[in-house]
Amino acid sequence: MEDEEAAAVLRAVGRQIKMWREAAGLRRAEFGAAIGYGEEMVASVECGRRVPKPEFLDNADEVVGAGGKLSAMKEDVEKARYPKQVRDLAKLEDEAVELGAYATHNMHGLLQTEAYARALFAMRSPAYTEDEINRQVAARMARQRVFERVPAPLLTFVLEEVTLRRPIGGRMVLRQQLERLLDISSLRHVAIQVMPTDREDHAGMGGPMRLLKLRDGKTLGHSEGQLHSRVISEPRDVQILEMRYGMIRAQALTPRESLAFVEKVLGEET
Repeated sequence: MEDEEAAAVLRAVGRQIKMWREAAGLRRAEFGAAIGYGEEMVASVECGRRVPKPEFLDNADEVVGAGGKLSAMKEDVEKARYPKQVRDLAKLEDEAVELGAYATHNMHGLLQTEAYARALFAMRSPAYTEDEINRQVAARMARQRVFERVPAPLLTFVLEEVTLRRPIGGRMVLRQQLERLLDISSLRHVAIQVMPTDREDHAGMGGPMRLLKLRDGKTLGHSEGQLHSRVISEPRDVQILEMRYGMIRAQALTPRESLAFVEKVLGEET
């Protein structure tokens, strides 16, 4: 685990599972066979090394007769599955009444299909394990609940043209991703714009960025680098990001023009 908060949750859940298993008089191998998992997986969960899936907790609850006490841990475990930086970012997104994002090299995470996100994480170097890929993908997909929030926040995105053309995951995955963009574009609280590669004037040369306007009126920035991401709260710095993002939006295609552009690229892929 990369952060103590998540590790503490998993250790506590693991201890509870072990206590209920032992109280039921079951060895790890017997318990694993009863819930559909191997002995090694049971040991890893009880020691807090692995994140139990919801069905693991449900099956365990039923086998040991915990009366819903183990199943009730699913929400806390689900949060602990996600990397700390993702949990922190998701909290900000949940509080945002307006979110603006500029993406440069690949489709913005909130817009990605599961297949696209999986292909993206699979090409990371050093390589992720399959469990790490699953964890990252699940976290990214969970953040997309922002589109379903009520009341709906205003969501704006500016994507570089190359993000529409780079075939991450292959041509089929790219086509599905472009179709996803068209679907999201139909939401009234979402605006997607494309920055054509041939633009001479471009305010986004500093790289990707994100702006979040929160319910309390405060505006925060967020930037990602090679190894680290950070929240930007200094008012002067946030003001610079707001200025740049406004210019980027003005220099990009309008949402209607962008929709036609995505349809054009999708047509070229079929």
